[in-house]
Amino acid sequence: MSHWIIAPVLIPCLAGLLLLLEVRERHRLRRFTGLLSCAALLAVGVVLVNQAWDGAYTVYKLGNWEAPFGIVLVLDRFSALMVLLTAVLAFPALLYASCGDDRKGANFHGLFQFQLMGINGAFLTGDLFNLFVFFEVLLIASYGLALHGRGPARVKAGLHYVVLNLVGSGLFLIALGLIYGTTGTLNMADVAVKAQSLPVGDTTLFSVALLLLWVVFGLKAALFPLYFWLPATYANATPAVAALFAIMTKVGIYAMVRVMALIVAPIPPIGQQALWWLGLITLGLACLGALGAKRLGTAVAYLVVMSVGTLIAAFSAGYGAALAPALYYLVHSTLICGALFLLAGLVARGRGEVGDRLVAGPAILGGGRLSLLFFVGAIAVIGLPPLSGFIGKVGLLRTVPEPIYWVLLLVAGLCGVIALSRAGSTLFWRTTGESAGLRPSRRRLFAVLWLLALSPAMALWGEAGLQWAEAVADQLRQPHGYVQAVLGGGAQ
Repeated sequence: MSHWIIAPVLIPCLAGLLLLLEVRERHRLRRFTGLLSCAALLAVGVVLVNQAWDGAYTVYKLGNWEAPFGIVLVLDRFSALMVLLTAVLAFPALLYASCGDDRKGANFHGLFQFQLMGINGAFLTGDLFNLFVFFEVLLIASYGLALHGRGPARVKAGLHYVVLNLVGSGLFLIALGLIYGTTGTLNMADVAVKAQSLPVGDTTLFSVALLLLWVVFGLKAALFPLYFWLPATYANATPAVAALFAIMTKVGIYAMVRVMALIVAPIPPIGQQALWWLGLITLGLACLGALGAKRLGTAVAYLVVMSVGTLIAAFSAGYGAALAPALYYLVHSTLICGALFLLAGLVARGRGEVGDRLVAGPAILGGGRLSLLFFVGAIAVIGLPPLSGFIGKVGLLRTVPEPIYWVLLLVAGLCGVIALSRAGSTLFWRTTGESAGLRPSRRRLFAVLWLLALSPAMALWGEAGLQWAEAVADQLRQPHGYVQAVLGGGAQ
C-alpha cells in the first residue's frame, strides 16, 4: 500500500502542531517551517499526479479497516490535480506573507497549515462525514485567517462569514443524517451503490438530502444567493490569505462535482436545473459587482464569483464534453485570481494610505513593473488571447451550446475588460503626486510572478493541459471504477 496519499494531510498537520510549539518571536524559524511544509506539499503533489496519471485508483484504508466500515482516502486524477493546485497556490502565498504580513497577528503560520490540511483532506476523503470534518478544519482555520490583521471592516466581514458557514455546517449535518438514515452508510462509493435500489419511500428523503448538499456546497462555492459574504471577506483579508482563499470556492465545486459524478441516480432533476440557473445568475450578478467595485480587491473578489458561476453552469449543463474545458478553466481561474489578490496587495502598499481604492491618488512606487504585471493578469483573467483564459473560455463556448450561456460568458468578458481597464487607468495613470507608500520587495514580486507565469505556461502547453483535463473528465464519467476500487468485491 502506498502511503504517499496521506502525506498532503499529515505534512501540514505536523507542521501546524510544530508551529504552535515554536516561540512566536522567532519569526525566521516559523517562516522556514511553513515554507518547508509548502515545498514538501508541492513535491508530494507532483508525486501524486504522477501516481494517478495511468488512471489507477489508490485507496488508503485508515486502520486497515475495509470500506464501507472504515475511513478511506481515495486518490484519482481529479483529487491529485486539486492537491497539486493547492500546493502551487500555497507556496507563493506564504512566501508573500512571510515578508511581514504574517506578523500582524499570532499563530498565522499554524492556521495557514491547518487550512491546507483541511483543504487537502476534503479533496482526498472518500467518506461524506469526513468531508464534513475536513470542511470544519479548513473553516475553523479560515476564521482566524480572515480576521488576521485586525480592523473593523475585517471583523465585520469575518463575522458574516463565520455565521453563514455555521449555518451551512448545521445543514450539512442534517443532510448526512438523512443520507445515513436512508442508505445506512456515508462512504461515498457505498452511497452510490445503495442509492440505485432505494425503496420508494426513502427516495424522497434521499433527494431532499442531496438538495441540502447542493445548498451547503453552493454556500462553500459562493453560489447565488449565498455568495454575498465572499466579496467583503476576500477584499478585507490580507493579500496572502485572500490568495489562498481563491481555492476555497473550488472545494465546494469539487465536492459538488464528486457527488454528482458518483450518485448518478436518483438525482432530483430540479436540483440540476436549479444549479444551471443559479450558476447563470451568479455569473450575471458578478459582472455587475465587478463594474461597481470601489476597490481593486473587491473587483478581484467578484472575478472569483464570476468564475464560480461560469464553472457551476458548465458542470450542471448536462453536456459531458464541457467537463474537460471546465476543469482547465478551474485551474486557470484559481491561479490568476490568487495572483491578482497578491498584486492588489502590492498596489495598496505602493499607494500608501489610499490603498487599493479606485480613486485618484499618489503615484505607486515601482508602478512601472506593477502596471505590466497588472496588464498580464487582466488579460489572463478576462480571457483574451493568447493566455490560458482564452483557451478555457473557447473550450467552454464550443462544448456548452446554450445561447444564454454564450451571451453571459461573452458579456462577463466585456464587463471584465471595462472593470479592469477602469481600475488600471485609475491606479496607474490618475496620479496626484509622490507616494508615501512602500516599494515592492523582490520576494513579493517573485510570488506574484510565480502565479502569473503559469498562465502563459498553460497556454504554451495548452494541448497537453486539455488532454490531462480530458483524462480527468473521462475518469469522472466512469463512476463504476471509483466504486469498484473502494468496495472491491462488495460493489454490486
